[in-house]
Amino acid sequence: MGKVLLLQCFAIVLVSGVAGGVGGTRSAVSALIGGTAYFLPNLLFVLRLRIAAASGRANAVTFMAGEFLKVAATIGILAYAQFHYELQWFAALVGLFVALKANLFAFLLKT
Repeated sequence: MGKVLLLQCFAIVLVSGVAGGVGGTRSAVSALIGGTAYFLPNLLFVLRLRIAAASGRANAVTFMAGEFLKVAATIGILAYAQFHYELQWFAALVGLFVALKANLFAFLLKT
């Protein structure tokens, strides 16, 4: 799972750089915020699952509750960012989409 998180970080930074080159600083920051809005809850979810698995308390309910909290936190971070920074929504959604789909590219790097 660590490889997936590193791939997500790399993808977020890459799309932020591309957005900055195309649309300027505000686009780069918006893409970074969009990707980070998914990455941070995902990181906490992974850490929570590792702790639950190590203690033997991992089950379907734990997973589903974590997924719900991850989605709610992502929406909350995006709403918070909108009120405190003037997001360019297209760039933010592209950053979010790239962070979401980075998991699929992890299969290509599977060793």
